[in-house]
Amino acid sequence: MLSKEKLARISELSKKSKSTGLSIEEAKEQSALRKEYLETFRATMRDTIESVKIVDPAGNDVTPLKVQEAKKGKFLN
Repeated sequence: MLSKEKLARISELSKKSKSTGLSIEEAKEQSALRKEYLETFRATMRDTIESVKIVDPAGNDVTPLKVQEAKKGKFLN
């Protein structure tokens, strides 16, 4: 998870870009922070999806094959 300070800085840079614009250094910082945020978000979402098991009303595992394969690959690595 991204720190509260980094999230606050992303918001601060976003507001500034809308109002007065960003310097080149600030634009680079904003880009790097956004990239880090997206990587963290995607990793968290991937872990969440891979930990889900879907069961139908009859009790059968109907988890999509792609998710099952991702789980297997995760445990093999």
